Amino acid sequence: MDAYPSTALRTVALVGHGGAGKTTLAEALAHCSGAIGRPGRVEDGTTISDADPEEHQRGCSVSTALLALEWRGLKLNVLDTPGTADLLGEAVAALGVADAAVFVVSAVDGVEVQTEVLWRLAAEAGLPRMVFVNKLDRERASFTRVLDSLREVFGAGVAPLELPIGEEQRFVGVVDLLSDTAITYADGPPTTGPVPDDMATREHAVHDALVEGIVVADDDLMERYLDGEVPDVEQLEKTLAAGVADGTVFPVLCGSATRGIGVDRLAALLCEIGPSPLDRPPAVVHAGDRVVEVAPDPHGAPLVRVWKTVADRHVGRISLLKVVSGSLEPDTVLVDSRTGAEVRLHAPFTLRGHTQLPAARLAAGDLGAVAKLGDVATGDTLAPKGTPVRVPGPALPAPVHAVGIRPRGSGDDDKLMTALHRLVEEDPTLAVRRDDETGQTLLAGLGETHLAVAAERLSRRSGVAVDLEEVRIAYRETVAGVAEAEGRYKKQTGGHGQFGVATLRVEPLEPGAGFQFVDQVVGGVIPRQYLPAVQKGVEEAMAAGGPHGFPVVDVRVTCTDGKSHPVDSSEMSFKMAGSLAFREAVERAATAVLEPVSAVEVEVADGLLGDVMGDLNSRRGRVQGTAPGRPGTTVVSALVPAAELVRYAVDLRSLTGGRATFTARHDHHDRLPAHLAASLGRPAASH
Repeated sequence: MDAYPSTALRTVALVGHGGAGKTTLAEALAHCSGAIGRPGRVEDGTTISDADPEEHQRGCSVSTALLALEWRGLKLNVLDTPGTADLLGEAVAALGVADAAVFVVSAVDGVEVQTEVLWRLAAEAGLPRMVFVNKLDRERASFTRVLDSLREVFGAGVAPLELPIGEEQRFVGVVDLLSDTAITYADGPPTTGPVPDDMATREHAVHDALVEGIVVADDDLMERYLDGEVPDVEQLEKTLAAGVADGTVFPVLCGSATRGIGVDRLAALLCEIGPSPLDRPPAVVHAGDRVVEVAPDPHGAPLVRVWKTVADRHVGRISLLKVVSGSLEPDTVLVDSRTGAEVRLHAPFTLRGHTQLPAARLAAGDLGAVAKLGDVATGDTLAPKGTPVRVPGPALPAPVHAVGIRPRGSGDDDKLMTALHRLVEEDPTLAVRRDDETGQTLLAGLGETHLAVAAERLSRRSGVAVDLEEVRIAYRETVAGVAEAEGRYKKQTGGHGQFGVATLRVEPLEPGAGFQFVDQVVGGVIPRQYLPAVQKGVEEAMAAGGPHGFPVVDVRVTCTDGKSHPVDSSEMSFKMAGSLAFREAVERAATAVLEPVSAVEVEVADGLLGDVMGDLNSRRGRVQGTAPGRPGTTVVSALVPAAELVRYAVDLRSLTGGRATFTARHDHHDRLPAHLAASLGRPAASH
C-alpha cells in the first residue's frame, strides 16, 4: 500500500449494538472502495473482517478487525468492532486509536443499550461521532422512528444529512439534504436526480432546519444567512466539519449495507469532513512524574503505542500499532518503555482483515502492524532510546465474571498456564490467577461469551483441551466454643520409636484476628525445643480443614500439658501430637462455617434502582446506602456473600438489559447461616 501523509489519513471505528450490521457495512465499504471484488456475507463466514473460527461459529465479530482502504486519494482505516457487551474491551480499545466513530444503528431495532454505552465512552473521550442508520430495506424499518430516538437519547446535536427514498422493500436511495438532490441505487452505479415530488415538502423543511443548525456555529456565515445569502454546499460542509470535530454536531446518514445503498456516501463524508490525525488534540504522554502533550507531528521523533495483539497461525504474534508521532519505517529501532528492551520493527505492514499489506512508511496518526516483537505486549509504548515515556491507552473495563479452568490432560498444567498468560498479554480485559485456598485456576473476563471465546482460542492455539467450571467459594471455619483435648502419638519400630503427647485448648478469636499459639507448659513436660513442632502440627491441621473440610481461622490454641520420652520423642512425634490434639479439640468445640463477603457497588439507571435493590436483598445482601452516579444513574453500595455473586455479572445484565455495571472486592468473612452450612459438601481433596 502507498505511503500516505497524516493529512490524508482517516481512522474510524464502526461501533454499536450487536446485530446492527457493522461487519456488513465494513465489507460494503471495502467493496465500494475497490479493495475486494465481491462482498462477503457474515452468515457464510466469508467477510474479510471475521476470519477467526470463533467468529464463524457464532456468526458475529469477537475481536476488532482493521481494514486499510483507499478512497479517492485518501487512506481510510476502518475498525470493525464487536457489539456484544461481553466484548466491550475490544470496542473501547478501538475508540482509543480512532479519530472518529461511526455509530451503526439498525433501522428496525433503533437505539439499543450498547450503542448508549459506547456513545457515552466516545463522548468522554471527546471523539467526533456520526451515525449510519442501517437496514432500511428490512421489514419494520423506520428512519423517522430511529431519528426521533437518536434525538431523544443523544440530544439536539443529531443532524440528519439524508432522508431515505422509500422504506422496507421500497427503499431505493437517499435524498442529500445539503445539495437538494436524490441519489438512487439500481443496477449499476448510483444516479443523481431531483427530489421526488412526494418528498419535496418534507425535504425542504428538513433542509432548512439543517442549514439553520449548521450556520449557527459560524457567526459570519450566520450573519450572511440572515441577510438572505444562501450558503453553498462547500460552505456548509466546512462549517459542518468544524461542528463534527468539536463534538457538537452528529451527522446522520442512512442506507443498507447489504444492498450497498448509501455506503459510498458514508465513505465520501468520512473523507470530506472526517478529522485527520492533525485535527485531533495532542496525545497525553507520561514522562516520569511529568505529563506532557505530544502533537501528531510526522516530522517528530517516532513514538508508537501497541493497542492490540493478535495471534496469526502463519506468522505468530502480531502487534497492532498506532504511530503517535513521527514516522515509522522498516528497521526502525525503538525501546519498549515497560521492559527497557530494544525492539527492531523489521517490516511494518497494514492489515485488511487478515491480509497483510506492506507499508513503506506509516506517518503520524496511522495504524499498522509488526510481527514477532518478542515480549512487547498490548499497551506498551515504543519510544526512541533515552526517552522513557509512556502513552496511556483508554481505561479498559475490569474483569467481572470468573470461571475455573483446568486442562483435561493430566500433564498439561504448565502448558495451560503458559497459554493463559499469553492470552492475557493479548487481551488486558482478561485476568488469570491461582486461588490457593480452593486449588482452582481462575480465568476472569467481561462475561460468559468473552470467557468461552478465550477458552476456545486457548484450546485451538495451544492444543490444550480445557474444561470450565463454576468458581468454588473459599469458605473457612472457626471454632464455636472452648474445648480441650489430648493428642498422643506413639509408634514403636525397630530401634528408636516415636512418642509425644500434647494437651491443647482451643477457643475462638474475634473475626479477622487470625491465629494465636500460647505456651502454658510448665515443668518441662514438653521440652522447649519441641514446642515449635507442636505449633507446626496445629497449623498444618488448621490448613487441612475442620469438620466441614475448610481451613480453620480466628482461633487461639493454648498448649497446657504434655509428655515426652528422653529417647523416642522428636519433632515429628510432637508435630503429630499437636495435629491430633487440635483435630480432637475442634471436634469437641464444634465449628461455624465462615463465608467471604464482598463490598459491591452497582451503578444502575434510575428507573431500574428498585429491581437491583430487590435482587441484592434476595442474594442475602445488605444495602449500605445509595449515592448519585453519572447523570440518570444511582450507585448502590451493599455487602453481599461471594457465593451469591458467582453469576452476578450475567444476571445483572439480564435484569437491567445491560444498563448497570458493578464492582466487587473482598471485604470480610462472616458466619454462614447454619442451614446453608449443613448443605455444604466437603470440598475436593485439593483443598
